[in-house]
Amino acid sequence: MEHALARSSYLFTSESVSEGHPDKVCDRISDAILDLFLSKDPVARVACETLTTTNRIVLAGEVRCAGEINDDEIESVVRRAVRDIGYEQDGFHWNTAELHNFLHEQSADIAQGVDEGAGSFVDEGAGDQGIMFGFACDETPELMPAPITYSHQILKEMARLRKTGERPEFEPDAKSQVTLKYENGRPVGVTSVVVSTQHKDGVSLDDVRELVRPVVQSVLPDGWFPPEDEFYVNPTGKFVIGGPDGDAGLTGRKIIVDTYGGAAPHGGGAFSGKDPTKVDRSAAYVARYLAKNVVAAGLARKCTIQLSYAIGVSKPLSVYVDTHGTGDVDEARLENRLRELVNLSPRGIRTHLGLNKPIFERTAAYGHFGRTPDADGGFSWEKTDLVDQLKDFA
Repeated sequence: MEHALARSSYLFTSESVSEGHPDKVCDRISDAILDLFLSKDPVARVACETLTTTNRIVLAGEVRCAGEINDDEIESVVRRAVRDIGYEQDGFHWNTAELHNFLHEQSADIAQGVDEGAGSFVDEGAGDQGIMFGFACDETPELMPAPITYSHQILKEMARLRKTGERPEFEPDAKSQVTLKYENGRPVGVTSVVVSTQHKDGVSLDDVRELVRPVVQSVLPDGWFPPEDEFYVNPTGKFVIGGPDGDAGLTGRKIIVDTYGGAAPHGGGAFSGKDPTKVDRSAAYVARYLAKNVVAAGLARKCTIQLSYAIGVSKPLSVYVDTHGTGDVDEARLENRLRELVNLSPRGIRTHLGLNKPIFERTAAYGHFGRTPDADGGFSWEKTDLVDQLKDFA
């Protein structure tokens, strides 16, 4: 693909939402249920959607599991997730919200396309058609775009302060937005920050502003705090009623927050509540893994990768690599090399990244990418273990 001359100086903005945002509450519940099923059966099939509103939680979707899971176990997992987020409010309480569970068995017609040897092809196929993107750049140590990284970090620190009791004035629902100035394609400063946070009744707007200020200061590089008139905290005013009591939530509505903050393309498929046979999730993870290793190996400063699949077909229909003119590597050769290094069939992805484990609830807030790999296999797609093989390629 030919590139027009990219702009080198511009402003770019990304937003994040906290674990207590209504949509993120739903993502957390859906992934908690997924982990429950995977803990009983590593090859369980799960597509769990959640809706939350005032004192109500609704589950719907399709599941298949070799292990025994009863409704009480599901309810326990749901209430534990909401409790950990911190909702003990009159309009949404972990212990008293009504739970409606409409999960049911996976369609046999869908299952036959995914199960090995059951569909039109011998190999295990993708759980759906679609396109997935992965991205990495060298703007931050995490090899992520800076605007989304800072947006996540602000909210993650606010949640930590709330949960430890250091800042009891904060309530769970919050949003952040950071605008960065770029010169010669590199971030050089922050021009504005927006933070809206639910708070205890009786806390003044001035107090909320001064409670948020040190959090933002601790996240941004020295000298990058925005001008005072571009530091916006709760610009609509009082924010006491929030969470699912203030706005209904749904699984899968924060796909840009979950990925790259708009700095890279998105295939449109959400992640949470989906087991790893769903390439919406697993192929997006492996695309990030490949892009991150390309950048970590020094082959490019920026890399976008697209994969595509057809339901019931195991091999990817296409693999596309774009280094945005930031590297000297031949992209067509790199596409072939990446396919040699990682089996990009659904089974190959799950095996390489070790995805058939209960490791997904932790991904539901503060981004699926730019995280630290865990010893138990969580965030395995953030490893840079292909670097040596890619350096040899260069």
